[in-house]
Amino acid sequence: MGWIILLVIAIALFGFLVKWGRLPRTAFELTGAAILLGVAGYAWQGEPGMAGVSVTPAEKPNSFDEDSITSRNEMGERFGSAREWLVFSDSLNRSGKHGTAANYLRNGVREHPDDPDLWVGLGNALVVHADGVITPAAQFAFQKAADISPEHPGPPFFLGMAYAQSGKLDQARAIWTELLERTTEDAPWRADLESRLAQLNRMQPALPAANESSARE
Repeated sequence: MGWIILLVIAIALFGFLVKWGRLPRTAFELTGAAILLGVAGYAWQGEPGMAGVSVTPAEKPNSFDEDSITSRNEMGERFGSAREWLVFSDSLNRSGKHGTAANYLRNGVREHPDDPDLWVGLGNALVVHADGVITPAAQFAFQKAADISPEHPGPPFFLGMAYAQSGKLDQARAIWTELLERTTEDAPWRADLESRLAQLNRMQPALPAANESSARE
C-alpha cells in the first residue's frame, strides 16, 4: 500500500510541475529522472511497512500505589470536601495522569487551606508525579499538614514513605520510629506502620548502639 501511495505522489508531483509549474518540455526527462531517483532512494532505505509511532505524550501509570489509599483512609481521611477531592485525584492517578492529579489537588488546598488531609494528598500526588522521588514541594505539603494538625499520623507516615521511596532510609526510619512510639496499640494503621518499618530495617539495618557510642568518643 505504501508503494502505491508513493507512486501516486510522484505522478501527481510531475503533473503539477508540468501543468502549473510551467515546466518546459525539454526538462521533462530530467525532472522525471530526478523524481524516479528519489523513489529509488526511498526503495533502498525506506520502510513503508513500518508501523507508525504515536507522539502523543502519556504519563506513566505505574508509580501509583493503591495500598497508600488504604493507609490514608485508616489515618483519618475526612468524609467531607477532602474525600471528594482525593477520590477524584486517585482516579486521575490510576489513569496515569499524575501531573493533572497534582494540579487538581493544588486547587483543592487553595479552596480548603486548613484541611490537613488535602495537604497530605497533595504531597502524595507530587511524589507520584516525580516517580517516587520526594521534592521540596512535596516536603512543604507534608509539613503544612503537620503544622495544621500536629497529632495527625498522615503527614509523618507519608513523609517517611516518600523518603523510603527516594532511598533516604535513615530519614524514613527516624520519622516512622517516632510515629510508632506515639501510636496507640489499637490504632488501625499500627500494623501497617510496623510492617513497613520492619521491611525498611531488613533493607538497611540500623547502626548498632555500640558503633554510635564509639563515634561519640
